[in-house]
Amino acid sequence: MPAAAVPGRVGYVISRKSLSRAVDRNRLRRRLRETMRAARPAICSFNIVVRVKRAISAHEIAVVVAEASTLLGRLVNADAA
Repeated sequence: MPAAAVPGRVGYVISRKSLSRAVDRNRLRRRLRETMRAARPAICSFNIVVRVKRAISAHEIAVVVAEASTLLGRLVNADAA
């Protein structure tokens, strides 16, 4: 969604049902923040909400971050077109 004011914001929704341990939720949040920080110049005109919808294990955190990076790339490419 386009942001009302620049820079846009990023929100993270990671429930206890998705990752039961707070340590794992925080680890995922930190990894996602770093992914967003790397793409920051291109996404500053958007408000983004990252939501983990299904239960994942701690071993799948890298997979989730990779998927988020792919989706973020698609968003940036769609904005450029």
